[in-house]
Amino acid sequence: MSELRKDSLSFIETLGQSVANVSPTLTPALSIAVVAGTAGTGSWFVYLLATISMLVVGYSVGRLAQKIPSAGSFFLYVSRTLGPSWGMLSGWSMLAAYLTTAMALTVATSIFIKTMLTSLGVTFVPPMLLLYGLVSALAWFLSSRDIRMSSRIGLSLEAISVAIIFVVCLGVLYKFGFKADMKQITMEGLAPSAVPQAIVFGIFAFVGFESAATLAKETRDPGATIPRAINWTAISAGLFFVFTTYVITMGFDDDVTKLAASSSPLADILSNESPLLTAVVYFGASISSFACALASLNAFGRLLFSLGRYQFVHQSMGMVHAEHKTPYVALGFGASLNFALCAAFVNAGAETDTFGWYGTMASFGFIVVYLLCSICAPLYLNKTGEAKTRDVVLGALGVVLMAGAVVGSVYPVPAYPLNLLPYIFLGYLAVGVAWFFILKTRAPQTLLGIEKDMEVIAEA
Repeated sequence: MSELRKDSLSFIETLGQSVANVSPTLTPALSIAVVAGTAGTGSWFVYLLATISMLVVGYSVGRLAQKIPSAGSFFLYVSRTLGPSWGMLSGWSMLAAYLTTAMALTVATSIFIKTMLTSLGVTFVPPMLLLYGLVSALAWFLSSRDIRMSSRIGLSLEAISVAIIFVVCLGVLYKFGFKADMKQITMEGLAPSAVPQAIVFGIFAFVGFESAATLAKETRDPGATIPRAINWTAISAGLFFVFTTYVITMGFDDDVTKLAASSSPLADILSNESPLLTAVVYFGASISSFACALASLNAFGRLLFSLGRYQFVHQSMGMVHAEHKTPYVALGFGASLNFALCAAFVNAGAETDTFGWYGTMASFGFIVVYLLCSICAPLYLNKTGEAKTRDVVLGALGVVLMAGAVVGSVYPVPAYPLNLLPYIFLGYLAVGVAWFFILKTRAPQTLLGIEKDMEVIAEA
């Protein structure tokens, strides 16, 4: 039986998966306005707190990746600690998280491409449906080839994009004489009660930072490489978010009301500059969004591959390409589903609205799994006799932080239709739970096989 290509990825290539999945450029290009609408001049501080939260969660994910290197990552982490039923729930949740992230970034990429073309004066702008198809097809083509190629492309595209944004930020600092912005430093006007709600959006900026764990089976020395990639992604992305948020807020003359109302903060800052410079910035945003969509599809395909191998879904999803050693069937299914769902809601609202809907659904999926991983890390290490005080403390802290994020995502009750999304996600989880019990009744040997496999690996 064909397997994924083992020991083929270096630290840089593994880092590329997580960095591309985070898509750092998306925050200054679009998402910062949401945080500014809640936290105002304290937005940079929100991203600092979110960075710390992700480092706490990342520690538990990294410890699990050290002990259980697998393409299924979260599905197997939870299964081997809490049992197959909880593992099924985590894998099912993460599938939705990665797919809806890919959908959100497909929409964002299309928006940025249209804006770039418009700023260049191009008269024909492709319709969104065509752009969705092109983005989905290209993501499938690259992801189904050698994973080393798609990881390198993802990191390279993201590096170009971040460099463009960094140059823009230096221009803003130069304009203001590189002076300290005391309103932001003192967080003038920030109500303490606004911070917890804003952190939910801050955490969403990091989702996917842990996706290097899905490449553990293909990475050289995964026990050391995966935790390093996860931690460096959280640190580097966090510093970038804090810096760009501070500078962009300064670029709006600390008018957080105007910033919160902006659908394209970088374009507004550059409104008095040349259209060509605006196009360059949106080119950077486009490639960043696409790199994230590509990384999300890679992660989705590998999780679906693991579920297929264990026959939680059709076993064809566990097939590997004979030449490229990639889960090409799972990746093809993911790309097709990505396009179909984006196309189904192409006229449901403004593009920025659908981006928000898909992103919110993704955050639910990630938070559930982050919470479960924070519970599982100390429990699993305790089973193997390797638990340390630090593992227990950071695991408990991760549970508290993610539970707080869950509360912050549903209260205060958001406006329609966002208020429906938590229930849609719960319905999705219910389908997964129902399928688990059907499988348990009709094919109990599948679950026994999984449990036996877990025991064999635990003894190895």
